Parts: sequence; structure tokens; C-alpha cells
Amino acid sequence: MIEELKHGVRRISTRNEDEISSLLQLSARLGAEPLLVQASTGNASIKLDGLLWIKASGQWLADARERNILMPVELGRVHQCMDRDQDIGTDFACPNRDGLRPSIETSMHAVLPHRVVIHVHSINTIAFAVQQDGPSLLACRLAGMRWAWVPYAESGLPLAREIQRVMDFSSGSDIFILANHGIVIGAEDCEKAEELLREVERRLAVTPRRAPDPEFNTLESISSALHWCVPAGTTLHALGSDTISRSIVMGGVLYPCQAIFFGPCTPVLRYPVRVADVRTRFADFAGASSFVIVEGCGIIVNGDMTRAESAMLTGLAQIVQRIGDLAQVRYLEGTELMRVLTANTGDYRGVPQKTVPSFSSPHS
Repeated sequence: MIEELKHGVRRISTRNEDEISSLLQLSARLGAEPLLVQASTGNASIKLDGLLWIKASGQWLADARERNILMPVELGRVHQCMDRDQDIGTDFACPNRDGLRPSIETSMHAVLPHRVVIHVHSINTIAFAVQQDGPSLLACRLAGMRWAWVPYAESGLPLAREIQRVMDFSSGSDIFILANHGIVIGAEDCEKAEELLREVERRLAVTPRRAPDPEFNTLESISSALHWCVPAGTTLHALGSDTISRSIVMGGVLYPCQAIFFGPCTPVLRYPVRVADVRTRFADFAGASSFVIVEGCGIIVNGDMTRAESAMLTGLAQIVQRIGDLAQVRYLEGTELMRVLTANTGDYRGVPQKTVPSFSSPHS
């Protein structure tokens, strides 16, 4: 893997090879944990000899052992772009020789002073980060740790600027909780970064609410009429069967990836609904989302749902099951949501080609 990374880069020292290898191993470990990373979300980087080695756009951290997911970017070049108020993505309009472009969060990694930076979409963290009183809730759980709250900012240069502003008022922070987004950890090396993340996860761990069992017979009848699918298991069905989870999801968009993958609103089939009427009512949802909530029963999904969409939907279900019924949720506001939906984020998120997920009925 290191040999692949050497193409087109000045000689990498043995010490730097070891550090890059450590970052790849850490990336693979984190990417394999759905409570930390979903699909191509999250990124990792290390600063070595004036280069920022960072996960490339659209790559999956989980693939770090099997393929080249890192690319080097000159730190000076990133800062020059920022000085011009220009996102680094503009400088990399065309991929490099390996077909890679730097992460949308490259500027954020560059402005942090830490040698190693990891950013993940922790399910437990996001459950707090989407609440209006998130900072006060976190203050107790993260007491004694060097952390800071970062108000919501659009990914890319705006988020990097916001983190810069926060650092001016809370210098020395190693943990950054991003409102409606996730968590960023900075450390001197990969081992310390992982230790910090694990400790934060331990402190923020929330037991998910138990949801009522799905109504599989009803879901199968409806999905058959539409030629859609019923997900196996119970996790995803909490979005429809659990009143609290359903209310939260229907209330708005909690974080950018929810909008990027599933649109600005969640389609719901009110129950009871006659199967004979399903097609007529479903016409309103056609193309709006890859899943539809069936009120009180569970969900049905499009058979063309991608592996990335499946992972993101599971993450959404896990998040809302960790938010209490009395929580004051802070949804993305109109202009924030519009910027997410109109930004060219699809390229950065690396949504893979359509593949049919392994959804099946537990009764089949």
C-alpha cells in the first residue's frame, strides 16, 4: 500500500512510511465501525514534512487496507487557497494520476495544529450535536477533557474558518464537537488520537431506545404492491414503528448527509392505508427518497438502494433512537439546507454505483 502512495511524491522516509501505515491501519479500524463511520463519511490525515496526507474524496475509510485512499497535498498550497478565500477543491478540479481528489474537509485538517486529525460521524456524538442544548449536555460528560463546541458551518472552507474562530477562543482543544455534523480529534500521533476518540465514545455512549416490533405482514403487502423491499431485522424499522423516532425524522433534516442521501423531507404513508390505494398515494413520493416510512409499521426501501444509502439510513435510525422524547432538536435551517442541497457534494461523498442491497423478508 505504501508503494502505491509513493507515485509522484518525493521520497518518503522510513519513519514517515511507518506513520502513514499507522494512519491507514487506524482508518481501516474506524471505518469498520458503523457507530463511527457510515459509507464514505469521515476522514483522516497526518502532516509530514510539509505535506498533508489525507483521505481522498469519496473513498471509504474501511478500505484503507485494500486500496489507496490517501493522497498528499502541500500544506502551503492549502493555506494559499484559504488566503484567496478559495476552497482547495477548486485547485483539484481534475483528479491526480490515481484518480483521487482531496477530501472536502482538507482545509479543516490543515488549519488544525495537530499532526494527526481524525473526523468521524459518531452516532453517539451526533445524537448530542443535533440538540439545542448540546453544549451544556456535553459539558458534564466531557468534563476534564480539552474540548470545544463548533457551531454549525457548511463543510469545506466555511467549517475550516469556524474552527479557526473557535480555536482563537479555546486554544489547546484536542476535541471538537461539530454541531449537526460529528466529531474531530487532533493528536500528536495515531495512537493518542484513537485513545481520545475511544474515551469520548465511552463518555457519550447512549443506549438506544427500544422500538416496537415492525408490522412485517403489512409492510410486505405494501412493498409488494410497489415492487419495493422490506428490510430484514428491526433496526431500520424503528424509523416508522417508534413514535419518537418517527416524529424526530419527520421534523426536519438533522445533518447534511441526511439531506444529501435522502432529500429535504421524509416521505410517510399514513396508516391505516388500503393496499389498493397504495399506488395512488405513493405517486407523491416517487423519486423523492430511497425509503418511505409506513406510519406505526416500519419502513420500505427501493430495491435500487445503494450500499452507501443503506449504511446512511442505518446511521440515521441509530441516531434518532438515542435522542430523548423531551429533547429540543436543532434542525438545519432553510438557508443551511438549501446550501447543502445545491452544493456539489455528491462527488465528495463518493456515492457508489447502484447495487441491490441484501434486503429480504424475515418470513421468506
